[in-house]
Amino acid sequence: MSADPAFTDQPDAEVLARLFTVTMPFGKYKGRALADLPGHYLNWFARQGFPPGELGRLLALIHEIDHNGLKELLAPLRNAARR
Repeated sequence: MSADPAFTDQPDAEVLARLFTVTMPFGKYKGRALADLPGHYLNWFARQGFPPGELGRLLALIHEIDHNGLKELLAPLRNAARR
């Protein structure tokens, strides 16, 4: 990962919370929160390459979480994002 202070090697609550506030800016799932993208779509990005910048880093993060079956661990953050 880069030295970007907004995105470190160890995801913190703020970075993870961005998975619920950043939406997909293009494509079939435009407007959907990154945390809500389906696994097959995330797998496609993993094969084709993630876009540059924060979007790509967040997509790679949610892909890793989804791929390892850890999405349910985000439930407290999902609830916080709804408030």
